[in-house]
Amino acid sequence: MGRSRGGLTTKIHAVTDARGLPITLKLTAGQAHDGRSAGDMLGTVGPGQTLLADAAYDSNRLRDHLAKVGASAVIRPIPRRSDPPPLDREACKRRNRIERFFSKLKHYRAIATRYEKHDANFLALIKLAATRIRLRVYDSVS
Repeated sequence: MGRSRGGLTTKIHAVTDARGLPITLKLTAGQAHDGRSAGDMLGTVGPGQTLLADAAYDSNRLRDHLAKVGASAVIRPIPRRSDPPPLDREACKRRNRIERFFSKLKHYRAIATRYEKHDANFLALIKLAATRIRLRVYDSVS
């Protein structure tokens, strides 16, 4: 994917449901801007839903796209933004579910250390781990 002085760099992007379970996963190069890669993952966000994201995804284009779809955005604005939109702090607290998903994903050693050098294989490992995380939740319910 991406390469820097430290080696291969890859960002994992995820859309999760309200419980923090993955819906969509995507890989991008480490040097790629997060906001540009979010557009094609938003097909799962529909009317009346809320997108929770960190400041790396803060862009007018993303907010406009969500408004057209009828969804709302809770994205912490970047500090240098001249006209920051209002932030729902209570909704922002729910972002920890997404962070917990990434924490669970990093429990898999092959993902945390990135053993796979080919991006297709690495994405397959991520999807396999995400499936196991999802199945673990369904096992505990039944």
